[in-house]
Amino acid sequence: MAARSGERKTQILQTLAQMLENPAAEKITTAGLAARLDVSEAALYRHFSGKAQMFEGLIEFIEQTLFALINKISTEEKSGVRQAEAIIGVLLGFAQKNRGMTRVLIGDALVNEDVKLQARINQLHDRLEAALKQALRFGVTLQEIATDVDVAAQANLLISFVTGRWHQFAKSGFRRDPVELWAKQWRQLMEGVVA
Repeated sequence: MAARSGERKTQILQTLAQMLENPAAEKITTAGLAARLDVSEAALYRHFSGKAQMFEGLIEFIEQTLFALINKISTEEKSGVRQAEAIIGVLLGFAQKNRGMTRVLIGDALVNEDVKLQARINQLHDRLEAALKQALRFGVTLQEIATDVDVAAQANLLISFVTGRWHQFAKSGFRRDPVELWAKQWRQLMEGVVA
């Protein structure tokens, strides 16, 4: 029974993410989600206390996925510059493959939802920026990055670039590919930074 419950929870979250992929989506309601799943709203509430908890489930998935990949990069990549580049590549690629999750990442899907959800997304952005800062500091230690570079400012620039690309992707109705021009832009973002 527990496995079925877990499977149903996953199905609910996947359906919610699919509904978020509609660029012209209206506010998602539990009634609309239940109709899409062909279940009653009560069936949704057997698995989640409310829509906020469903969004928390999506945010948890995003966090687990992104930080598992970032930790792998940090462990395996022996260059701080390449760590930062790979982290940004992962963040842009995740958005490209997960349109509905991109709307959660930029907070678009969280408008008029529990304010704690937006606070959690803000915290996620801060953690991503900290991961970039750590990679850049590693690059300074390895003398790949000039010692006079303000790594906090550079990490903020990089995460601002990523969130800008996420916004462009979502607001264009998912037509502006977030990885488009990435290789050229990386070189421009790091101009004067690499030692």
